[in-house]
Amino acid sequence: MCGRYSLALRPAQVRQMLEENDMPVDDVPDDEGDEAPRQSYNFAPGYHGIVYRADVPDWGAGPRKQHANTSDKAVTEDQTEGEVEDGTSRSQHTSYKLQSMKWGLIPFWTKRNPDYGSMMKTINCRDDSLAQSGGMWSTMKARKRCIIVAQGFYEWLKKDGGREKIPHFVKRKDGKLMCFAGLWDMVRYDNDEQKHYTYTIITTDSNKQLNFLHDRMPVILDNGSDDLRTWLDPKRHEWSKELQALLKPFDGELEVYPVSKDVGKVGNNSPNFIIPIDSKENKSNIANFFAKGSPAPKQTMKKEQPEIAVKKEEGFVAEDAKGTSNTTVGVKREAEDEPTGEEPLKKLPTTVKSEMSNKSLSPQKGGRPKISATSNGTKSPSKAKQPGTQKITKFFGNSS
Repeated sequence: MCGRYSLALRPAQVRQMLEENDMPVDDVPDDEGDEAPRQSYNFAPGYHGIVYRADVPDWGAGPRKQHANTSDKAVTEDQTEGEVEDGTSRSQHTSYKLQSMKWGLIPFWTKRNPDYGSMMKTINCRDDSLAQSGGMWSTMKARKRCIIVAQGFYEWLKKDGGREKIPHFVKRKDGKLMCFAGLWDMVRYDNDEQKHYTYTIITTDSNKQLNFLHDRMPVILDNGSDDLRTWLDPKRHEWSKELQALLKPFDGELEVYPVSKDVGKVGNNSPNFIIPIDSKENKSNIANFFAKGSPAPKQTMKKEQPEIAVKKEEGFVAEDAKGTSNTTVGVKREAEDEPTGEEPLKKLPTTVKSEMSNKSLSPQKGGRPKISATSNGTKSPSKAKQPGTQKITKFFGNSS
């Protein structure tokens, strides 16, 4: 069964995408207005969708037949200039059109507008029912075949005996539009001159990819394929085994994933409905909401690390003498690699000048008591030149 699908594209966009797949479009409805089809990520029965079909009269392809009901008179009046009795144009060229139609087929012999429950019974048509002769589908399957355009469709996975239903979205893996095989019809109710165009989607057995989800799926014809052209060919106005053989499970690659349960309510509409529920792009996923806050501390740590590294590289030589062994290890090694080098002196010229001019004030970092004690040691001048570049602990080691 196919009871919900997605089509949130304007007719002009659909036309462009179909023509890119060798599906010509000679007529298209307006993007906006009363006659425009609906655009929705949650397309439900009763909505007006986009149907792709051969441009044939309202009675369908093939020669016009006489019927013993009031609707036949309307069919006769619908013949337009340029059309002949077999339902084709005077030219041999077949034109194709996009048309806005209501989902839920209403047969042409219907006299009154049916209620919603009755319409729901004809949103789908089983492929095996078309294999039988006669029935309500006999006229439509021979003369009024069409393609229903969609971006993908929804199906619900039942768990816990049906108590829990998880919606899944199914789309083509190559990103192309889905072309569902369908049937259409036109009806005029009693005391109503307005034409009502409606359609149904044909279903078949599920393929291997969708067996876990449901036992039925829409018949999907490949875009621009020979099978699709055969299905729409107005010259084939009698049902045949060749047409019946086209109604089979899709053998292409599909993408299937769970989506938001909000799609289950008719009337809800959001682009998140066709995005995987666990995707980072799905803004409605609460897990993604909390995930946004977790990278914040990591980013602040990354900002702090380069600031510390920059301070170490700048090296403030003036801190070497007062820093502990743990904080000055890196700086002391750089000093040993460059004995009596000019570059450290150029970085802090004022500190170096003060050390060279005042030997007794070499550890000029705030006048510590230990520094003043060393100046009272009355050491030889040759030894007095070294404390500025040595640790104070080494100085006490020499004096002992």
